[in-house]
Amino acid sequence: MQYGFFIDAKYCAGCKTCQIACKDRASLEVGQLFRKVVNYEDGGWVQRGEGWVHNVTSYWFSISCNHCADPACVYVCPTGAMYKRSDNGLVLVNQDDCVGCQSCVWACPYDAPQYNPEVGRVHKCDGCIDRVEAGQRPVCVDACPYQLIDFGDIEELRAKHGGTAWVQGLADPSRTRPSLLVNPPTGAISSPIGGSRK
Repeated sequence: MQYGFFIDAKYCAGCKTCQIACKDRASLEVGQLFRKVVNYEDGGWVQRGEGWVHNVTSYWFSISCNHCADPACVYVCPTGAMYKRSDNGLVLVNQDDCVGCQSCVWACPYDAPQYNPEVGRVHKCDGCIDRVEAGQRPVCVDACPYQLIDFGDIEELRAKHGGTAWVQGLADPSRTRPSLLVNPPTGAISSPIGGSRK
């Protein structure tokens, strides 16, 4: 089984309740986020005939560790501290083995691993593994007031919601095969070229 997330970005209002719930649960310091709500903007003015019209696109999406099938963070970790569980596919960090080299931080195309300078180690979203093993859902899922985030077996999520990881503003999913499905806003399906993530 491979756990993953579904995000319905089509209706996300960018309230950041999921981000706050995650930060609160993990007791993260200022500047540290395991789940981030980011805004993607693209487009501008284009000439049509003798006039100018805009083709602006802007939307929000919530992103955290995608517990990738081919996690770049695991492959570059020199100590084996970053590892992928074989029973559920979650990518976790063994804090005792982390030396704080930050190779995983630089390798992850989703900016998921976070370096904590207070302790000199990296930490990241663990899928709320303690809650999941207790039969609960991750806090980001429960916190979303619009119920736009789901978590579970990625194949069951795909059958339930559909979705894609090919969304403008996200990294090329062929690099790490993220366990992420997104219901993208209109016009957001594409290769991740152009625009800016803020």
